[in-house]
Amino acid sequence: MHKAIKKLLILSALTLSASLMSPLSFAGDDVVVDKSRNRTIPINITLPNNSNQCSEQAKCPVAFVNAGYGISHNDYTFASKLFNAQGYLSIAVAHEHKTDPKLNHNQPYLTTRMENWHRGVVTLKFLVNQLSAQYPEYNFSQLTLFGHSNGGDISALYASIYPDEVSQVITLDHRRMLIPRNKSIRVLTLRGSDYPADANVLLNDTELKEFPVSQITIEKSRHNDMYDGGPAWLVDRMRKEVKAFLDN
Repeated sequence: MHKAIKKLLILSALTLSASLMSPLSFAGDDVVVDKSRNRTIPINITLPNNSNQCSEQAKCPVAFVNAGYGISHNDYTFASKLFNAQGYLSIAVAHEHKTDPKLNHNQPYLTTRMENWHRGVVTLKFLVNQLSAQYPEYNFSQLTLFGHSNGGDISALYASIYPDEVSQVITLDHRRMLIPRNKSIRVLTLRGSDYPADANVLLNDTELKEFPVSQITIEKSRHNDMYDGGPAWLVDRMRKEVKAFLDN
């Protein structure tokens, strides 16, 4: 990874450590409040189908679902239901507020969008700390991070900052943040056909032989269709690819 990227990750990690020392509290059903940032976080938690088998002695896995920019966190139910069927606690997270700065459209995105991604990482880390106490029968120390587009960028950044806390990353056509090159993190990225990823986001042929990363292009798929509202054939294809990855 380039030295500039490493510096950004170190700065992000230092800022995260400072921000996570403030008091925390819930604000009601499906909304958590991070008092340190005076920020509400809408979430949708769905239990695994076999939740009665989860315990502190035999913890079940956890998956965070991170929406694409401008898409509701509740519009990826095909993924949440699949995670639940596979024994995962699924936590869909709304990262964007109307009062947040708009997503920056100026290059280079690795710097101009870092504020947005970093905010998302802070949110995820806050939720990990909070929900691990609320759900002790689930394993928050080896996460699966799922994200579409900008949500995939957030997922990739989190895995780069906290590699020891992530076992798997699944992205739907994220295009800006580099995929972690880490032999301990399995990655599946499903690629749309209408837009290319930025330089170095995806692995080259040599890297693909070294790291546990699968890059699958879905022909005739569109970036903006990779959610519940996309065509049925595409949703079904994404579901099958993610299931095959989880089964492997």
